Amino acid sequence: MKNTIITLAGLISLASFSTFSHADDFKKDVAENGVYVGANYGYLKVDGEDDFDDDNDVLQGLVGYRFNNYIALEGSYIDFGRYGNNLSSAETDGYTAGLKVTLPIADRVELYAKGGQLWYSTDYDVVGFSGNKDDEGVFAGAGAAFKVTDRFLINAEYTWYDAEINLDNVSNGSDTETDFKQASIGVEYRF
Repeated sequence: MKNTIITLAGLISLASFSTFSHADDFKKDVAENGVYVGANYGYLKVDGEDDFDDDNDVLQGLVGYRFNNYIALEGSYIDFGRYGNNLSSAETDGYTAGLKVTLPIADRVELYAKGGQLWYSTDYDVVGFSGNKDDEGVFAGAGAAFKVTDRFLINAEYTWYDAEINLDNVSNGSDTETDFKQASIGVEYRF
């Protein structure tokens, strides 16, 4: 975790330095629409009716397309990591596709909300019984972004994912309702 934080801080510093070193390029108005990329790192709370409850780090890479200052389509890959205990543990990763709605509230500050579909895969091990299950759910989130430049943003975000872990080889294939609650910080670059 310490190395991840140091890496993220280094990337933010490098991106900030490179954006300020090319200040003339950023004096031009940034188009209202276009492609953007980003990454988030944060805290994940796994909360459910099972033995998988745990706290974990979460990593997310994303790409999106802004239609205007207010509406964008966004997709991401998320590594929810490994969670659980010695008797029952699981590891989940997935992809999302959703709609992002942005509200600029100041020259350099934006609020946003997003929601959509989550497709995920979970590898689990419960008292020696292991398996893999692919499933889908929904997600919703909100955050605030600060424009370091017109193209480079830093954000803070909270996202909720509704997941259902189906244990095919254990307890007659019982389903467990699980929520992934993600609080993260991240960066975004607009092309």
